Amino acid sequence: MLKAVRANLLFTGYPGRVERDVYLSWEGNKLVGVVKEKPKDAEIIEFENSVVTPAFIDAHSHIGLDRAGEPSAEGESNEKFDAVLPLVDSLYSIYMDDEGFKESVEWGVLYSCILPGSGNIIGGKAVVIRNFSHDIGEAFIKHAGIKVALGYNPRNTYEWKGTRPYTRMGAVSILRKWLTKAKDMLKLVNEGKKSLEEVEPEIKALFPIVKGDETLRVHVHKMDDIIGLMRIIDEFRLKATIEHAGDVHTEEGFAKIKDKGIPIVYGPIDAFPYKTELKHYSWRNVKHLVRVKPLFGLMSDHPVTLQRNLYLQLRFFKLFGFSDSESIAIITKNNAEILGLSDVLGTLDKGKYASFVVWNDNPFKLGSHPIYVVGEGKEIYKE
Repeated sequence: MLKAVRANLLFTGYPGRVERDVYLSWEGNKLVGVVKEKPKDAEIIEFENSVVTPAFIDAHSHIGLDRAGEPSAEGESNEKFDAVLPLVDSLYSIYMDDEGFKESVEWGVLYSCILPGSGNIIGGKAVVIRNFSHDIGEAFIKHAGIKVALGYNPRNTYEWKGTRPYTRMGAVSILRKWLTKAKDMLKLVNEGKKSLEEVEPEIKALFPIVKGDETLRVHVHKMDDIIGLMRIIDEFRLKATIEHAGDVHTEEGFAKIKDKGIPIVYGPIDAFPYKTELKHYSWRNVKHLVRVKPLFGLMSDHPVTLQRNLYLQLRFFKLFGFSDSESIAIITKNNAEILGLSDVLGTLDKGKYASFVVWNDNPFKLGSHPIYVVGEGKEIYKE
C-alpha cells in the first residue's frame, strides 16, 4: 500500500537541497518520491510542524560489541589471541539486544558500521547493520573493509598474545610484512605456481586488500602516522579510509589528505583526549575540515560517545559555517558514500530504502526530537 508523510520541511540529504510543504511517499520498503500535491490513494501520515531527514548512519562504532549495562570484562571489541586477524568478523560478536540500539533508533540512527577495536594491527572485518533488527541475520547488510590500527593503540597491547609492537615503527613493520606476504602469494597464484587451496586462510583474506578491491579502515590520529599510511598506500596501491584524524589541527594537514583522495571518517568530536597522540585534539579543528572540505563523514565511536548523540556533533559544523543541509549530509549522504551504500541509503531519492525520521521541529533546535521513525518502510518508533 502506498503511504506518505507530510513534511513542513524536508532535508533530502543533499547539501543545499531542502523541500518545504511536501509529501514523502513510499511503498513496501522503497521510496516512491517527494511531491507537492497530496498523493491520491495513499495513507497519509501528518504531524504538526514536522521536519523530515534521511535516516542517520554511524560510519564507525562498536555498538553491540561493548554493550550497555554489561561489565567491561564482557566487552568484545578486541580479540587478543594475535595481532593480525583478517578472518575475525565483528558481526559474530554483536548482540542485537544491546539497549544502545533501541536508544539509537529513537534518535534517528538506523544504521551502523561496526568495526573491531584498535588494539590489533589488523583487527578484522567491519560490518554494516540495521540497528532496528532482532538478530544479526536480519541486521546484516554488507561487509565494509578490514580494520587496521596505527599509532599508540596497537603498541599499547604488548601484553596480549601474538607478535606485538612496542613502537609505531614496529607496528608498521608487522603490517608491511603481512601485506608483502599477501602480495607475493597472490602473484604466485596468478602465475599458476600456487593454487588457492595451498594458501593459508589469513593470507587469502588479504588478497582483496592488495588487489585494491577492498578497503582498509585505518585507525589513525596524528599527521605523521597519516603520512606514514599514505606511503604504505602508495607502495601497495591500497584503497583506504582514515578513521578518526583527531589530532589533525591544521588546514595543511587536511589539504594533504584531500590531495591524496583518502576519505575521512572523522571524530568523535565530543570525546576526552586521554592520550599523548591527541594533544592537539579540539572541537576547534572542525574549522579546518570545513574550510578544506575533503570527502568526510562522521562517527560516534560508541561507546566513546553515545551513538544516539551522533547528530549533536553536527553543531560544530554549523558553528564554523555549514548550513543545516550541509551538516545533515555528513551523517546521511557522506557516510553512505564512504561505506558504499549510496545506492540504497543517504538521500531521499526514489528507489532507495524508505528509511527516514520525522522530527517535531528542526533537529538543530535544542528541544527537537524524533516523533516518528520508519526503517525500510516499517514504522519502528513512534512517540
